[in-house]
Amino acid sequence: MEIRKQLESDLYQAMRDKDETVKNTIRIVLSSLKLAEVEKGHAFDDSEILNIIQKEIKMRAESIAEFTKGGRQDLIDKAKQESQILEKYLPKQLSDADLIILIDRAIAEVSSQAPSDMGKVMKIVLPLVQGQASADRISKLVRSRLTKE
Repeated sequence: MEIRKQLESDLYQAMRDKDETVKNTIRIVLSSLKLAEVEKGHAFDDSEILNIIQKEIKMRAESIAEFTKGGRQDLIDKAKQESQILEKYLPKQLSDADLIILIDRAIAEVSSQAPSDMGKVMKIVLPLVQGQASADRISKLVRSRLTKE
């Protein structure tokens, strides 16, 4: 629950500072969090909150790609700013080299031989890197390691 407290504290500080971007970004995350909690029927712990924050960052990355196609630099800048605000709540991200070490251990653990074993490997790796790497990034690395062998 520490991340939630930090988000709420930062929201109040942004309100005092009249920082609309930070205030609106945190409000969006908190509403996504409350909606997800209502759907699941329980209060989320920090790892689940990190997943919500990562989804919000991913949504902004997708928006940036769309805004780039439309030539909307103002919206691109806003989405990048919001992503930077949200990234402050994530733990330090693992490097590709560190992820590959974990992925290789998981591959050896389940004796994976083909890309069809990707789900087994992901099941082991995802809990280990909670919040330290996006699932998309892990998925790409796992796929590349399984097709390489």
